[in-house]
Amino acid sequence: MGSAAPAPGEEPILVDLAAVGFEVGSLADLRRSGVRYREAIPVLVDWLGRASDPKVKGELVRALSVPWAKPVATGTVIDEFRAVDAEVDPTGTGLRWTMGNALEVLFDDADFDALVELAVDERYGKARQMVVLGLAKSKRPQAVDVLLGLVEDPDVDGHAVKALAKLRAPAAQPAFESKLGDSRAWVRSEARKGLDKLTG
Repeated sequence: MGSAAPAPGEEPILVDLAAVGFEVGSLADLRRSGVRYREAIPVLVDWLGRASDPKVKGELVRALSVPWAKPVATGTVIDEFRAVDAEVDPTGTGLRWTMGNALEVLFDDADFDALVELAVDERYGKARQMVVLGLAKSKRPQAVDVLLGLVEDPDVDGHAVKALAKLRAPAAQPAFESKLGDSRAWVRSEARKGLDKLTG
């Protein structure tokens, strides 16, 4: 696989990464390197808070979408998720969704309250989908109640069903049954999986 060209604006970040031992041609190359770049995480987090270009932010977030970036990266990604300008991501399926995807990877009950706040805030639309799915990683009993409250939210209902299926939540049986007739095949499939785990 060849090297990816750096996005405009990445160069100063690459200089800082080289200073901590990661000489790469682009942030994408770092992400695909196969190396557990733990020592690079503080550099990436610092730049995520400073970068203004949405493309550079997106590359930084993708590079932080790794389990070893927690807990260092989690708070900053939460802050940046909230701060995305609606004009930059009007549909919630661009930069903010990418940040939500990172938060699913970084999900930890230490940040449960802040992550739930994002998951239930309808202003964030579809960008919440992977944050909602991240609730499946929670050990908190409240996670089930939060997810049950989202099974009729059209932007995230399928992801709530998928998370409830992963949690094997008995309280979700009526929700699973209600989604067996959903118009989306993948949601019907997740509802069936949830029911099979409860009754199988």
